[in-house]
Amino acid sequence: MNKQISFKEAVTILILMLVMLGWGVIGFGMSPQIPVLTVIALLIFWLQIRGFEWEEVMKGISQGISTAIVPIFIFLLIGTLIAVWIQAGIIPSLMVLGFHMISSHFFVPSVFLVCSLVGLAIGSGFTTVSTVGIALFGMGSTLGINPALTAGAIISGAVFGDKMSPLSDSTNLASAVAETDLFDHIKNMMWSTIPAFIGSLLFFFFLGQSNKATSLAGIAAVESSLRQNFSVSFWAALPIILMFACAWKKVPAIQTLFANIFLSVAMIFVQNPGFKMQKLATLIESGYVSNSGNKTIDALLTRGGISSMMGTVSLIIMTLALGGILMHLGIIDSAMKPLVECLKKPGRLILTTIMAGIGINLFVGEQYLSVILPANAFKPAYKRIGLDPLALSRALEDGGSVINYLIPWGVAGSFVASALGVPVLDFLPFTMFSLLSPVFSILSGFTGIGLKWEQEKVA
Repeated sequence: MNKQISFKEAVTILILMLVMLGWGVIGFGMSPQIPVLTVIALLIFWLQIRGFEWEEVMKGISQGISTAIVPIFIFLLIGTLIAVWIQAGIIPSLMVLGFHMISSHFFVPSVFLVCSLVGLAIGSGFTTVSTVGIALFGMGSTLGINPALTAGAIISGAVFGDKMSPLSDSTNLASAVAETDLFDHIKNMMWSTIPAFIGSLLFFFFLGQSNKATSLAGIAAVESSLRQNFSVSFWAALPIILMFACAWKKVPAIQTLFANIFLSVAMIFVQNPGFKMQKLATLIESGYVSNSGNKTIDALLTRGGISSMMGTVSLIIMTLALGGILMHLGIIDSAMKPLVECLKKPGRLILTTIMAGIGINLFVGEQYLSVILPANAFKPAYKRIGLDPLALSRALEDGGSVINYLIPWGVAGSFVASALGVPVLDFLPFTMFSLLSPVFSILSGFTGIGLKWEQEKVA
């Protein structure tokens, strides 16, 4: 039996796979783990019928998962860091700082800035939108501001914070699958992210000015509750300064996260000398549970811990196992070879990578798969023309996770539409950050500005 997989056969497999994934995630509203696991099972069954040895299938799974061992450990450290940052008052202090930036006359741009800061602090666009975002959306309604415009500012800020935060699972995922250092990845994303941020801020500034006043009593109540239940002070800047210093010195992510965890734990014991070691162990394992009495705060700050990352970890293991099988047995190579051979210039390669991410978002509606599948497909092409993996990781973010918020049937898009009560197609034209990020990334590819090449080529 011929084990060589033809182009038509490989394309058929990938199309059927995408249809099944989209059907499960979009059609039945399942969590993506179930469709991915089903696809893996059917793919293995087909490979056995096709005559492939079980050892080769297992080798593909092992190779796929092996690339995620260090990133998975980083995910667990991030879950720990989120919990201790909340307990030590770092995240609450950043929230208070953000609330002081709210302006009734420049409400929309200030909403964008606050959501950016909160998203950056907690590393979760979903949580930012569903907590602080909902509160700010209500304030915008009292001002009579277009709900779609307010929603666009909230989502844009949340996506920016999620994209640039070292605590973000999607940011860590893009870095991991492209095999780049986390902080180098974040630094390199600034070439597309900063122009998109400035463009979005200017957009919201010109469209979002208001001559009306509104009561900031709701925000004041949240701030008061934060101060009563957490240690809010300028000392909260210490772990953040440490993180930036480590990034500047190119300290590896694991060492940086451990240093931050140790510093944050020390701050916890300084603030509360009676804090028990058993409570610290529970905090690290299960996360922080907020009982402030304020529903917004409790929803926002009940999070973190190792256990909170396990859902993401399970999905990453499954998708990388799937990608490993597809790569090792030549399915992706056979399907992509005609296309990849034509992508000999960086601009075309980055454009194709971003369009692939957007396409998977449209077909499947799942942001993690929109990062992982193009990474597996195009990684060899980036190596062949000498582009640094950082170029790939940035394209994966700009065409993958940020776009999912603009897809009505996407996981992120449907979530925020439900949370804010605004249809995706209404806020899409105003979600400027998600619209501009891929544009500036593509421009970087064609102009060469901010484009990273392998050291050998640079030399």
